[in-house]
Amino acid sequence: MDHFYFVRHGETVWNVENKICGATDIELTRKGHEQAVEAGKKILEMGIKADMILSSPLVRASETARHISEVTGIPMRIEPRLMEQNFGRYESTPRDGAEFHEAKKDMASRFGTGESMLQMAQRIYNLLDDIKAGDKEYILVAHNGLVRIVESYFREMDNEEFSRMGIKNCEVKRYDFV
Repeated sequence: MDHFYFVRHGETVWNVENKICGATDIELTRKGHEQAVEAGKKILEMGIKADMILSSPLVRASETARHISEVTGIPMRIEPRLMEQNFGRYESTPRDGAEFHEAKKDMASRFGTGESMLQMAQRIYNLLDDIKAGDKEYILVAHNGLVRIVESYFREMDNEEFSRMGIKNCEVKRYDFV
């Protein structure tokens, strides 16, 4: 396929508290559920047609995908490769912490007990290669950490830009393989 759409999950309590969620399975807030329903409506308004919604297995993404599926009628399935990065010792710490911002620039670091950017890039790049080689149109519902890797697949970024890159909860973004 020549393109796909990416949607970040709805708001969580840790988003509100400015904490890193990572691989920790954090529920959506009431607002997060509402954002997910609105994202489904936006997808309809934009005229987006997809064969399947692929979702991270984490509840904040899978619930977002479920709401989008219910609104749009597009079937969904869990895609384990869309799991958010395990940020190890940084999980539950401030998202805007200076130490974490610097740590994200070290692509080989596993943050003590987590997963490196390189490890995550391998699984996400493989998924994107599979989507590109296939004939189906997808909506990916996942996480802010993943969108950095997706973005790096499509364009060059320095470490500073990579570390700062992100999208808003339930933002819908199109990526073209051209």
